[in-house]
Amino acid sequence: MRLLRRVIYLGYYFRSMNWSLLRRFMRHARKWEGMGYARQVFAFVRDSLRYNISPLEWYQFGFAMLTPEQKSTWAGTGTMYEFQLRANPTAERGLLDDKRRFYRAYREFFRHSLWSIDELTHDPSLAGRLLKEHERLVFKTSNGKCGSTVQVHRTTDLRPDVLVAWMQERGLDMVEAFVEQHPALQALSPSAVNTVRIFTLLDNAGHVRILGCRLRISVNCHVDNLAAGNLAAPIDEKTGIVTGPGVYSDITRASEEIHPITGTSIVGFQVPFWEEALALVRRASVKHPQNRSIGWDVVITPGGPGMIEGNHDWCKLVWQLPVRQGLKHLLEVA
Repeated sequence: MRLLRRVIYLGYYFRSMNWSLLRRFMRHARKWEGMGYARQVFAFVRDSLRYNISPLEWYQFGFAMLTPEQKSTWAGTGTMYEFQLRANPTAERGLLDDKRRFYRAYREFFRHSLWSIDELTHDPSLAGRLLKEHERLVFKTSNGKCGSTVQVHRTTDLRPDVLVAWMQERGLDMVEAFVEQHPALQALSPSAVNTVRIFTLLDNAGHVRILGCRLRISVNCHVDNLAAGNLAAPIDEKTGIVTGPGVYSDITRASEEIHPITGTSIVGFQVPFWEEALALVRRASVKHPQNRSIGWDVVITPGGPGMIEGNHDWCKLVWQLPVRQGLKHLLEVA
């Protein structure tokens, strides 16, 4: 049964494959690891079935150089899918899938406001007030992933009388106030709001376990998502200090100890309001305990931390790549 399930997963990986990225990874492995293409295909298919990972993860996790014991420590897409299905049941995920519902449920942890397109439609004066009160607004889809639908616009470029129609034409159904990040993070990378990702798990006793903390760093990009070509770096849970270089999910790009655009040091960076950020996430984690494991995105503002969103299908790459080790053992308490 397990083998059949993993064969099905493998079919899914190939159907959804980023083929240009796979070819780039294969060329890179041939050049730097000396592995021919046929050997690579055999290896990533074999290891996909053995270790529940995708072909792309075979490269991202560095499986070409790992022993079987080391490979078994990594949590790939299949493992995460099964874990997150147990930790966050399908019937309960809607609270996290829809950013509008998430905002209503966790509003006390936010430092900025959010409005749905329905609110703009039902209150014709709201659009005018938003454009008057804010210099910039952030437009999204309520179910968007990896920052793919995020648009930031200056309000001087928008008209209140056609704002709803403008959003509808672009498939956008919500708008947020633009969040000003802490000056230290602005100096690190001003192209986007750089968020802290904190992974939590409610164990069987209902206690909050921190599975890891990462700083997501934009690189000349309007979002900070790793999938958009940005960096993620490990944060020490006790101190809030970044303990290692920022890494890309693209294996052809070297890690960065210093931000490639601003020249600000990534290693040793102190995340402001660290104790407050941890406290915020711990409180949020127990508010709706039906979802036991969440990847929280927290913005650090000049006045303290605030919530951005929570993810039930949080990213195994952001979690494991920055610390350069498999962390599957941390999921076993579930």
